[in-house]
Amino acid sequence: MKQFMRSILATALCAGLIWQASAADNEGFTSLFNGKNLDGWDGNPKFWSVRDGAITGQTTKENPTKGNTFIIWRNGKVDDFELRLQYKIINGNSGIQYRSKELGNWVVGGYQGDFEAGKTFSGILYEERGRGILAQRGQMTSIARNGDKHKVEVLGSLGASEDIQSQIKNEDWNDYKIIAVENRFVHVINGRVTAIVLDEDKEKQVDSGILALQLHAGPPMTVQFRDIKIKKLKPIQIGGVWNMEVFSDQGVGTPVFHLQQQGNQLLGQYEGLLGKSPVKGTVSGDVVEFNISGEYEGQTVTASYRGKMKPNGALAGEVTLNDEMLLNWSATRKN
Repeated sequence: MKQFMRSILATALCAGLIWQASAADNEGFTSLFNGKNLDGWDGNPKFWSVRDGAITGQTTKENPTKGNTFIIWRNGKVDDFELRLQYKIINGNSGIQYRSKELGNWVVGGYQGDFEAGKTFSGILYEERGRGILAQRGQMTSIARNGDKHKVEVLGSLGASEDIQSQIKNEDWNDYKIIAVENRFVHVINGRVTAIVLDEDKEKQVDSGILALQLHAGPPMTVQFRDIKIKKLKPIQIGGVWNMEVFSDQGVGTPVFHLQQQGNQLLGQYEGLLGKSPVKGTVSGDVVEFNISGEYEGQTVTASYRGKMKPNGALAGEVTLNDEMLLNWSATRKN
């Protein structure tokens, strides 16, 4: 009965993740690859390049890798997110590392969305240089601590592995989606859920880490990645006092925002050219939207702000005045 209830809970939780990630569909995603060069990525140039608009890893008989090697995304770490990309593999094995740890010399360990040219491992959750396979393809599992080891408990089935494999294209482009929220992980290939994991192993679970792509040791192989984009699912925290600059042909406005955040809800007060005004808005991932209204030269002005947090912690975006004038803005938090 206990396992049955855990299975029901896991199904409900992860179904909620999938629904949440699909609800806004393409809203809020940030591209991680420009399709032209490896800006923002760091891998051994002996193996990684850009070819046909895709990040390409290749080994040959003359140029093998002695161990698994990775290309690492250098523009931050990932915690709660939805990642989408397309991959194509010819021979060998590869994977998508997330919430992982860099071990030096382009070696990475941690959670991995596995895939291969073969017909067994695509879609599993594997922990590179760690606990190994945490969910086979078609499994929903829970990971727990059992003394000095971990225990994988199968909570339910997502379908036969062979049926899932039949929807994966050989030597062609496939869609891979990974959703991670707290200790819950979902892998999806070509719209089919391949693995769900609840990592309840407090000693080994990881809530944040790097993102990387794998080139596996072994026989010659080629793997390619394109259309790589991510949406943060954990809302940024923007409470505090923000000094803003709004840029227009008439000069630079310098309003001040006193913001309070409660979950995804944003409240506060604006002080600036329009006097003082209450602020009301929302935070979704790294995207913030809020509105104010005030008087200027006898006219009511409504300003609608939308922006994103940059890697350096600043905010930047656009503001629309009375649904007509569009201006750019940036803001920094007062220490």
